[in-house]
Amino acid sequence: MNTDKYQHITETELLQKFAEDGNNFWLGILLQRYTLLLFGVCMKYLKNEEASKDAVQQIFLKAITELQKYKVDYFKSWLYMVAKNHCLMKLRDKHVFVDVDNVQPMATEEFDIHALQQKEKTLSLIEECLQYLQPDQKTCVTLFYLQKKSYVEIVEQTGFTMMQVKSHIQNGKRNLKNLVEKKM
Repeated sequence: MNTDKYQHITETELLQKFAEDGNNFWLGILLQRYTLLLFGVCMKYLKNEEASKDAVQQIFLKAITELQKYKVDYFKSWLYMVAKNHCLMKLRDKHVFVDVDNVQPMATEEFDIHALQQKEKTLSLIEECLQYLQPDQKTCVTLFYLQKKSYVEIVEQTGFTMMQVKSHIQNGKRNLKNLVEKKM
């Protein structure tokens, strides 16, 4: 879905449009903005890439269902809580219990709350900076890194040549890195 032409529409306006006509298209635009954030939250809890990708899709479905029933004023924080609760339920189902209210930083290298917070901040920055890439670079970077598409699949989906895809990914990755570093 190419949502570049809808970037100027705020979260509130998208939620309002959805409330008015019930068209999931508006939610799709909104949820796409938070794909990277959701993936980061899921990775934080589930620590597994495939499980996190599945969880993001399940969270999208849950969000669509819940937003048809309830009015949400603070979408980003609400979505974060939905994601966190979803992941905790997944862990509970696997009999892995995490008492999130009493999580204490451990002295070991394996758990560093500061590092996790920094990683979450970086993921949010990447999501924000992704919006500033040239459209072709943004498309290729998103397809390659977030949707895990191969070069061939990206060529087929976008119509770019193989060289253009490689160039857009390489330049997009470099530009994204530079944008993130400027904001840090």
